[in-house]
Amino acid sequence: MRWTLKPKPETTKTVKLAEALQVEPLVATLLLQRGIETYEAAKSFFRPSINDLHDPFLMKDMDKAVARIETAFLQNENILVYGDYDVDGTSSVALMSSYLKTRSETIATYIPDRYMEGYGISYKGIDFAEDNDFSLIIALDCGVKAIEKVAYAKEKGIDFIICDHHRPGNELPDASAILDPKRDDCKYPFKELCGCGVGFKLVHALAHNQGESVEDLAEYLDLVATAIGADIVPITGENRALAYFGLQVINTNPRPGIKAIINLVEKDELTITDVVFIVAPRINAAGRMKHGNYAVNLLTETDYDLAKSGAAEIEIFNSDRKDADKRITKEALEQIEILNEQERFTTVVYEESWHKGVIGIVASRLIETYYRPTLVFTKSGDKLAASARSVSGFDVYNALEACSEHIEQFGGHKYAAGLTLNEEKYDDFKNAFERVVSQTIDKSLLTPEVKIDAQIDLKEITPKFYRILRQFAPFGPGNMTPIFMTEYLKDTGYGKCVGEDDTHLRMTVTQSGVEKYVCIGFGLGDKLELVSNKKLFKSVYAIDENHWQGNVSLQLKLRDLKQQ
Repeated sequence: MRWTLKPKPETTKTVKLAEALQVEPLVATLLLQRGIETYEAAKSFFRPSINDLHDPFLMKDMDKAVARIETAFLQNENILVYGDYDVDGTSSVALMSSYLKTRSETIATYIPDRYMEGYGISYKGIDFAEDNDFSLIIALDCGVKAIEKVAYAKEKGIDFIICDHHRPGNELPDASAILDPKRDDCKYPFKELCGCGVGFKLVHALAHNQGESVEDLAEYLDLVATAIGADIVPITGENRALAYFGLQVINTNPRPGIKAIINLVEKDELTITDVVFIVAPRINAAGRMKHGNYAVNLLTETDYDLAKSGAAEIEIFNSDRKDADKRITKEALEQIEILNEQERFTTVVYEESWHKGVIGIVASRLIETYYRPTLVFTKSGDKLAASARSVSGFDVYNALEACSEHIEQFGGHKYAAGLTLNEEKYDDFKNAFERVVSQTIDKSLLTPEVKIDAQIDLKEITPKFYRILRQFAPFGPGNMTPIFMTEYLKDTGYGKCVGEDDTHLRMTVTQSGVEKYVCIGFGLGDKLELVSNKKLFKSVYAIDENHWQGNVSLQLKLRDLKQQ
């Protein structure tokens, strides 16, 4: 790993903020690194307010979207709520349909089949709307590039309202309204909402017209927080407030579907990380292994006993997903070795039998091994479909755009994207992608980086300091868990490898023979030799709590270590 120590803020700024907040300079440093420079900004950071959310009508086309939906209510039109099959899409559909059903009885939902229809708006979905007399489709987490499909719907007398957060193309669809903060002509103050977040803003606007406040919509925030965590959007600004209050709902009064998932794993209090690794994969498993409708049904279920049954069903899908993920990752790693492609700047693999629902996960797994911009392809109908994942600091979306002559369709974000292409174009695309990445990537990005917030001594780690650190949560992009570096550490003599295949490292460290802390280093079992025989070493780590037999103590969660 590359260890990068973040620059220290100006001393005068650190002292001023520390005095204003009555905190240690180290806490002030961490805040300044996150762009928090004043007492008021710190107050907003530590005590988010639901009333700090922006006026939804600041979003371009919001007035048009609300007017079109209100007309649909007045005329008793059939409204189809359409969303993608991932967590963001299914959460968005659950949120929007649940709210609209409080205002109308003519609401239905539609999730495209990952295998039959693929990502985003489909012709089949539009045909379904026509066959069932839907005159308005509200598309969530998709649609901003669906120019031909929106035109196709318009020919059939079906209007579209699009709620998306992906980058638009040069041309926008001819929809009744397009809500997307990433539109060039949208002046909305916060650009990083997830799809469910955009959907929530539309619900907020509709509720405002009914004289309701945002507090009246708190019951929907468990869905928004789940989507924020799963879609890996920055947990800053408005997303921080939405995630903060959404977690409160998840931990106090979640909807039956989320409660049933949580009860499967018997977890007391969930963090945003728990949402990402416990709740989100199970919701995602429905669309990956079976159909996204299972997720929507679970998230909209109001009867807890029925929700328990739905959650148990999804647990089976998740177990199947894990098995497929493990097998395909093994096959992909073997393919890379057989083709002798370890020295390339990219990882691109293809096998027609691989399960389309897990190729995105497999791409992430391959990055853990080779740390390269990665694409995993499989056969999808008469096309090839791929999931792309990138390394920190490299924009894979831009790289795909540079290869667009070989691609039929693509979309996504800086770090994750999807695409389809004709099979005969595979080799040309693979070579073009390698060429583009090799010519544009900063070679240092091919080594994983750990960004260090501050260098500290063990004596600075106190229960009070940790209590303040906890208030920095929820963590995520833009506000990552603080990482510290400490030098001249020594194992007390009981360091050992633990876990399956001895892959993890556990030890107790001391600095100058005074403070002692238990450390756990997941995946660092091969570093045992560096700390044996009381050799001096330095380490980067996060501070965490260890719960064991009713006792709670601070521990260091190691990210990496090196010889002193």
